Amino acid sequence: MRAYRKFPLWVLGLALPALAADHTPPPVQPATAYAAVEVHEDEKVAIAAEPFDTREKEAIFRVDYLSHGVMPIRLIVTNNGSRPISLRDARILFLTAAGDKIQAAEPEDVERLMTRKEREGKKIPLPGPLPSIKMKPKASNQEIEQDFNTFEYQALVVEPHSTRAGFLFYDVSELDHPLKGAKLHLHKLRDADGNELFYFEIPFDKYLKSKSSQMN
Repeated sequence: MRAYRKFPLWVLGLALPALAADHTPPPVQPATAYAAVEVHEDEKVAIAAEPFDTREKEAIFRVDYLSHGVMPIRLIVTNNGSRPISLRDARILFLTAAGDKIQAAEPEDVERLMTRKEREGKKIPLPGPLPSIKMKPKASNQEIEQDFNTFEYQALVVEPHSTRAGFLFYDVSELDHPLKGAKLHLHKLRDADGNELFYFEIPFDKYLKSKSSQMN
């Protein structure tokens, strides 16, 4: 979504397991099939947010974002109406439990963060119960660019009766439990007449609750 992206985007890198060699985006379902979803019945739009917060899920990428404190979030937008909606001017923010706003990152932002973390020589805690892991050699800029080209959310327009999906990447390296109490906030989405839709605010606690129930 490089051309339209007025909200930056986030990524980072380490070598990933061989099982992700094809680096293929997972199949997309309508937004209502996901746990963390908000539906606007009057506007006939549903938007979901699916965190890729485990090593198994993030194996589709070329680089290991979680170990550097970056959270990949898959955005799923379903338009059930008869007219297109536009995300050309959309603002998509990660709202922390404390109310802080985190914008998504550009590839160069990711490279800078990755370099800084490696220079500090820190261990980066993964979200949830996963153990901390040491930093490995950073991925090349090419790998980061390839991930953005393959996975980044790019749909400026969501056509009637269709679903579009893609990833945003957020720096949550300063947060101990990044998803708990956090939300994905979207505004400045517009209908075919240019009218702004009511904002979307998707709680990640819905996802965490669903994930917990699956483990029990």
